[in-house]
Amino acid sequence: MTARTGLRDIEARHPALRGEKSAMQTIRIKTGSSGPPDGTQAEPPVPRRDLSPLLAGAATAVAVCGALLVFTGSASPLRGPLTLFFLLAAPAAAIAAALRGLDPFGRTVAAVAGAIVMNMLVAQGMLAVHRWSVRGGVAAVTVISALVFLLVLLRRRRDRT
Repeated sequence: MTARTGLRDIEARHPALRGEKSAMQTIRIKTGSSGPPDGTQAEPPVPRRDLSPLLAGAATAVAVCGALLVFTGSASPLRGPLTLFFLLAAPAAAIAAALRGLDPFGRTVAAVAGAIVMNMLVAQGMLAVHRWSVRGGVAAVTVISALVFLLVLLRRRRDRT
């Protein structure tokens, strides 16, 4: 091992000069294989439960209730908010499924923006042909969202083979 001129002793012995990793690059975080320092038994780790499937199921139930309230013609005071939730959630979920490669925040923003655009285009199209109705609008958004979901599923199936 030859020391380069102008290098201090510690710099001359640095592993990076030989193409190796330094000690700081090889430090690993140790998992709980050892107990606490006082020698007592540690409690077993509690499995972390993910709430996203539960929240997705609840959101789906709320959205379906909103669509059912529109199609049955119910006079419930929940009809408006639940229908609005359906009109935002159904296309947003379909668009989010299509944008699988984005990071979660970007996918959420793009999906909500796409849902708003889809609702505006459906409403504008129905107004242009003088066929506006709430039931028709919900039906059109449902059909378009279902088609986007089906296209995503077909693309994923094709990519697997």
